[in-house]
Amino acid sequence: MPINLPPEAIEAERQYRAARSVAEKIACLEEFISTIPKHKGTDKLRADLRRRLSKLKAASQTRKGVSRRDSAFRIEKEGAGQVVVVGSANVGKSALVAALTNATPEVADFPFTTWKPTPGMMPVENIQIQLVDTPPLNRDFVESELLDLIRKSDLILLVVDLQTDPVQQLEDTIAFLQKHRIVPLRLTGRYPEQRHLTFKPLLVLANKSDDESSDEDFEIFRQLLEDDWPLLPVSAATGRNLERLKQAVFERLEIIRVYSKAPGKEPDFSSPFVLKKGSTVEEFARGIHQDFFEKLKSARVWGSAAFDGQMVQRDYVLHDGDVVELRI
Repeated sequence: MPINLPPEAIEAERQYRAARSVAEKIACLEEFISTIPKHKGTDKLRADLRRRLSKLKAASQTRKGVSRRDSAFRIEKEGAGQVVVVGSANVGKSALVAALTNATPEVADFPFTTWKPTPGMMPVENIQIQLVDTPPLNRDFVESELLDLIRKSDLILLVVDLQTDPVQQLEDTIAFLQKHRIVPLRLTGRYPEQRHLTFKPLLVLANKSDDESSDEDFEIFRQLLEDDWPLLPVSAATGRNLERLKQAVFERLEIIRVYSKAPGKEPDFSSPFVLKKGSTVEEFARGIHQDFFEKLKSARVWGSAAFDGQMVQRDYVLHDGDVVELRI
């Protein structure tokens, strides 16, 4: 070990030696190599570390590992939707998830502290939406199961650090996703051949927009972008715009809340049924129970109907906040 390694290299080596999983070791080793100065005294060390890195990557690709059922990347969907939080290292993904949910991902000022997905439930008025903190997207190595998790999600929140080259972070993350055939939904028109592609709605969060003094930085960021991305300035540290973020997530999931009402009784507004936009009375009935779907005789709607309690057909399209009374 050369005696003139800088402090960041010594810290990176400590993290590498403390790493447990293969993915963690790979990320730490890459970080360690990047911090070692390039000169004759370190040539042998860097060559040795690169050989170790190559072996770790080869082992990761061939290892059998645990079954998918036991995998840390297998996150069952809960609540009104599953939203994955992605981005480069140290942009504040874990801090945002911790601020918005009941989850407690490890939060630190150094990169690569998240090694596996961490789910948490975010309350949005009277429903819960699942947020999943994810490991940093690394162009040299990525778990295939992480990509599967992103593909199966309902929405992607792409986080950048407003104070540290957010344009490059955004471009790198979009390029990474596209390389793995995950494409933002708004770019669908650019792909005439859409086979084997997964299109996902996406919202870009400019984290560390702590107060009004950062508004100018955010506006510069917006103007420097070549595409008109959906952007929202937020702060995990101060809580700025987190309520706006919740509403934006709800809107981009394209869901509605519908309340059931038993004949002669008041509806329960604390436990809505969550449906996709465009859902009908028939689909609402199926969601309650198959018997309601099969035996439905009539339905009344309060809210979007022409008048309260209007009798409607099975194909009536419901809206957010509607109250429905079913009779069988």
